[in-house]
This record gives sequence, structure tokens and C-alpha cells, in this order.
Amino acid sequence: MSDIRAALRRQSIETPSWAYGNSGTRFKVFAQEGVPRDPYEKLADAAQVHAFTGIAPRVSLHIPWDRVDDYGDLARHAADLGVRIGAINSNVFQDDDYRLGSVTNPDQAVRRKALDHLLECVDIMDLTGSDTLKLWFSDGTNYPGQDDIRARQDRLAEALSAVYDSLGEGQRFLLEYKFFEPAFYVTDVPDWGTAYAHCLRLGPKAQVVVDTGHHAPGTNIEFIVAFLLREGKLGGFDFNSRFYADDDLMVGAADPFQLFRIMYEVVRGGGYGPDSGVAFMLDQCHNIEPKIPGQIRSVMNVQEATAKALLVDGGALAAAQAAGDVLGANAVLMDAYNTDVRPLLAEVREEQGLDPDPMAAYARSGYFEKIRAERVGGRQAGWDA
Repeated sequence: MSDIRAALRRQSIETPSWAYGNSGTRFKVFAQEGVPRDPYEKLADAAQVHAFTGIAPRVSLHIPWDRVDDYGDLARHAADLGVRIGAINSNVFQDDDYRLGSVTNPDQAVRRKALDHLLECVDIMDLTGSDTLKLWFSDGTNYPGQDDIRARQDRLAEALSAVYDSLGEGQRFLLEYKFFEPAFYVTDVPDWGTAYAHCLRLGPKAQVVVDTGHHAPGTNIEFIVAFLLREGKLGGFDFNSRFYADDDLMVGAADPFQLFRIMYEVVRGGGYGPDSGVAFMLDQCHNIEPKIPGQIRSVMNVQEATAKALLVDGGALAAAQAAGDVLGANAVLMDAYNTDVRPLLAEVREEQGLDPDPMAAYARSGYFEKIRAERVGGRQAGWDA
């Protein structure tokens, strides 16, 4: 049990800056009180999540949503708050020029514009001390014959190669995939296999990121995780939940058993721990839950799934599998999943000098009342800022 406690204390989960801004549906972005107005205030909110959970020390940035004049100053501000800049996320989907795609657009000038933005994000990595660039492309087509499918893959490969060559020592990029939306006929990076093929061609600085909401219904995500770990190409997760498609709900909300199964494969495959190279990142931005408590609850959901995965009796499981004991092997997993790990996690937090109940501690802190009173006027951050 001491080994499990130590492993839980080493866990690190990255929260996204955009989760602290206003968000919504395709029809409406809903405003909330106390929402940050700039990246500095987003970092302040993220620091609260880390202060109460103890395992959220990194914050992802999204460019241009988090563009500032002095990225070095932003990184220093993060350090002063007790956090640091995590992955830099590019944005080549919110400009009118990208209506027919960004790096796969048939127009060379548009492709150049998109690539320049990706290279700018590499520069921002240098300025903030980030080691990870996250790439997601909305590129694709809606109609048969709209564009040459193979040519678009050639353009994608050319752009990825240019980005790869610009990475410095200790830097990498993670390639995200999504099987549909906003492109409905062909998406240029629709699945893990396409992302894996491009990353394999480029080399060790290119890895795949698994967004848990970006799969067709019924997809066995834990198989994808196991395969990519085996090949050394799993770079990280964008954790969220989905009932139908890319719902971006809080991680563990829709199917906590799936989250446990994923985390078991992570632990089994050597993807857990500070030296694994696998980043646990949240990517969820919905509209009805309060921002900071929503992130705290999400971090706790990942913690609970991880604790259960660490409790799996590997020896008993291997023995049952070798003996062909189907029910016995399943029972080993189910015993771990059905364990109430909340008392264990409360003890771990107390050992770290934290309140055993992060949600209640944040509610008592008065932080929300403070920012609600102070953050009056100006433009609240959201999907477009």
C-alpha cells in the first residue's frame, strides 16, 4: 500500500486555460460571474485547482486565445502562483481563411499562413519553457470529389515535417485525431491509425494524443492505449467524457468504468509516472458547471480511476489469465474497480498537507466571492479570446 500511496503522490494532471473561460454550445456561449479576462487571471484560477488537489501543476495554453505581449512574463507569473506552462495548443480552425482547411487547404497561401502559426507556437514554447506542442486540425471535406484525398495527406505530411524540424532539444509535438466534425465526409486526421502513421514516419519527437471523446461509439479506447504504449507512441491524453460524440463533458462523468479501464492499461503498459512521457491533460470546456470546481472534480475523478488501477493485483490477474480462468481474471479487475478509494485519497492528501476534501475546501476558501467582486468590467475570456 505504501507503493500505491507514493505513486498517487507523484501523479500530475494538466488543466486547460480555456476551461476557465466562458463556454457553451454551437448555439450560445454562456457567461458566468468571476470568469477570467486574460491569461494571467486564467493562471490564477488554475493555481487554485493545484492548491486544493496538489496534483495539477501545469496549465495548457491555447494560441491565439492566450496570446500576450510577453510570454516570459506570463511564465514568471505562473511560477509565482506555484504552477507552470504546459502544452501549447495551436488554433488553425477559427479563421475565415480556413473554411476549406488549414495545412491541407488547396490554396498554398492559406497553407503557408497555417504553417506560420504552428511555427509561432514553437517559438512560444521556447519563451514559456513548454516542451509540448499539441496539434489538432479541423481539416477535411464535406462532399465526395470536393478535394483530392491523397493530395491532402501529402500537404499534411509536408506541414508536420516542417513543424517537426523546428522542434528543439527536449521538445515534441502530439498529434490529435477526431473521426468527424466539422468535416463530415473526410476528416484528414480521423483516427489513431492515421495519426500514428504520420508520427511513425517523422520520428521520436512526434507522438499521438488520445482525446477520449474523439471516437466512434463503441470504440475500445483501452486497446488503442495499449497498442500506442507498446509502440512508444502514446504522448498523452485529452481527458473528457462523451455520451454521443465530442461532448467535452467532465472526465469520468459518462463512463467511469471506461476511465478505469484506460488507466489500468496505462499502468500496465508503463505509461504512468513522471518518467513515462505520457501527459495527463484535461480538455473539457462545457457550459453549466462552475469553472474551478469543475476542474477540481475532474482532477479527482482521474485520481480515483488511477487509484483503482494501481490496486489491481497484477500477480493474481496474470495467474488467472495464464490458467484461462476467464471469470477469475475479470473478478480481479472488478474487485479493484469496486473498491472505494476515497478514504485512501483523503489520507494521501492529508499526508501532503492538503484538505482531504478539495471541493469543500475550495468552497470555504472564499476565492470565488473574491473574483466575482474583483472581475467586473472588461471582456471575459471565452472561445474567441
